Amino acid sequence: MRTLRDLFAVRSRELPSPVAAGSCAVEAAGLSVRLGQRQVLDSVDLTAHAGEVVALVGPNGAGKSTLLAALAADLAPGSGEVRIDGRPADAWSAPELALRRSVLPQSAALSFPFPVEDVVRMGRAPWAGTEREDEDDAAVAAAMAATEVTRFAGRPFSALSGGEKARVALARVLAQRAPLMLLDEPTAALDLRHQELVLRICRERAAAGDAVVVVLHDLGLAAAYADRAAVLHDGRVAELGAPDEVFTGKLLGEVYRQPVEVFPHPSTGTPLIVPVRRN
Repeated sequence: MRTLRDLFAVRSRELPSPVAAGSCAVEAAGLSVRLGQRQVLDSVDLTAHAGEVVALVGPNGAGKSTLLAALAADLAPGSGEVRIDGRPADAWSAPELALRRSVLPQSAALSFPFPVEDVVRMGRAPWAGTEREDEDDAAVAAAMAATEVTRFAGRPFSALSGGEKARVALARVLAQRAPLMLLDEPTAALDLRHQELVLRICRERAAAGDAVVVVLHDLGLAAAYADRAAVLHDGRVAELGAPDEVFTGKLLGEVYRQPVEVFPHPSTGTPLIVPVRRN
């Protein structure tokens, strides 16, 4: 049986060029998606540039995960266009896309009890047969260390807790070393410490020149770590900009249909968002 690495290795593909600081890694223009009878995205425009973290926030059903899937070219839009690394997403082959963007879905079930290290190593499959294949061992080790999963490298993935599985899945994405990272709720199953760890990793990757687009429900994390935030509401981008500009009580109250108070953190100055609770 051919392995995942074999499937990538036999295909000719154009390797990504070095990414210039500030260059556009992914762009959505006029993006619309309809699923069944529901308009999930409606004329969405969004860009993410090398060196920045962009957070997608909004209430349940706002279109965040759908937008991320469209940005990854895993979901074809009904209209509009997604461009990755300067080209229409559908102009790249699947192996070429895998060299340019890595994707962390909300959940990734594995049916077989692969050892943790093997799961992380799956992220290196796109580089099989290229000059960067020699980086495999170092990339896997670095990704596991960053996500603090090295100590259970030999443990079956299926035996891990939900939070541990989430960190292993992120390690796989990091090992891929694509210049665009697309992460769907990477902190959902994590405790407080590891939520902070994941967002610090996002900032580190941006500092190294990657573009990071991350779906978050925690507005405090988005405010603390994102360069820009896109607030989605009913399939549209209600506001896009720096968190301290767009996270206003008026906007968030309207979007979430929940009164909130927004005030600066006493140490960092980043916005703190607190729901108004009725006595």
